[in-house]
Amino acid sequence: WTYRSTIHSPTFSRIWILVGCGVLMLLSSRWLSFSTLVSLSTARRNFTSAACQAQPFDRMLIKDFPIGLGTYQISPDQVPTAISSAIKLGYRRIDCAPVYFNEDKIGDILQQELAKSDLERKDLFLVSKLASPFHRREHVKIGLQKTLNDLRLDYLDLFLVHWPQAFTHVPIDVNQRGYPDEEIDESDGGKRIDPTVSIHETWKAMEDLVEEGLVRSIGVSNFPISLLHELMTQSKIPPAINQVELHPYLQQPKLLEYCTKRGVHLQAYSPLGTPGYKEDGEPDVMKDPVLVEIAKKHEITVAQLCLVWALQRGTSVVTKSVSPQRQEENLAMATRDHPKVVLTDEEMQQISALDRGYRFFRPEDWWGSMGMAVFN
Repeated sequence: WTYRSTIHSPTFSRIWILVGCGVLMLLSSRWLSFSTLVSLSTARRNFTSAACQAQPFDRMLIKDFPIGLGTYQISPDQVPTAISSAIKLGYRRIDCAPVYFNEDKIGDILQQELAKSDLERKDLFLVSKLASPFHRREHVKIGLQKTLNDLRLDYLDLFLVHWPQAFTHVPIDVNQRGYPDEEIDESDGGKRIDPTVSIHETWKAMEDLVEEGLVRSIGVSNFPISLLHELMTQSKIPPAINQVELHPYLQQPKLLEYCTKRGVHLQAYSPLGTPGYKEDGEPDVMKDPVLVEIAKKHEITVAQLCLVWALQRGTSVVTKSVSPQRQEENLAMATRDHPKVVLTDEEMQQISALDRGYRFFRPEDWWGSMGMAVFN
């Protein structure tokens, strides 16, 4: 009778109600903690996933704008006219670098063009590169911040490691626009190359920039197969592109094949054989008789033929010109309203036979024996 009277007593019922409420509160708090942890974990996974998924998205964007405007050797006083005319003609991808020493002027004209047109920042695909003195992990972000300040941007669409070699660090003021001198590009004949900095250290810091939202995609430039392969053994985010010297006299078919198999877009700089950079006595791609004949057949210029050939191989290109007429001729090879030029298999084979492995940009000339690590 004690058991029955106890469990049915009002006092005991109140006790059970209190105990039940306590248990529910405890379970609820634990569930909230668990839910919070799950949410944070999911958010972290989604953030990292989004960073990684930016890569193929940007590769698609590069294909949408296969011909980009190069800014190497565009002097500061030429920048306003060159950039303004390019944007008016329809260029949307602009390729920059700190060692071109004109990013501050490019940033100024970009802001002016955006302010007076219907274009928005999201309509442009802006690219820059990490200079060699900023390869150590603690310096990579500093190098980017300087470029963002010079270009007057909050983020880059694509950020490349310009060259595999690291130089000894050069202190800079990220808040000062432009550079007072060209020290960041000075290797002292290779003596300032720092062989203690690995590409993995640099790449980890590049990946951090993606996760911080400062860059949308990352890639490399001037990487041969061996270095690209080594880089990808430890990369969390694979390089979106590898930008290298490519033209009919330097076709690099093995590098193209490797990049295709690994999902790395291969992009050509100097696709015309650097007519404005080559030295006396060097071969002239623009005057090659085979190219002249094929171009004549299609009623296009040799420069346009080189671009068509590059695009038909599956590579995008970066080509520099300050002339509005040349800019228009170049861009015409990729616009939808232009009759598409398609080279025959025979013509592609004829151009393939012109390959002589000739480089106009030779690190060994600048860096001595230390420069050989890039391509050999």
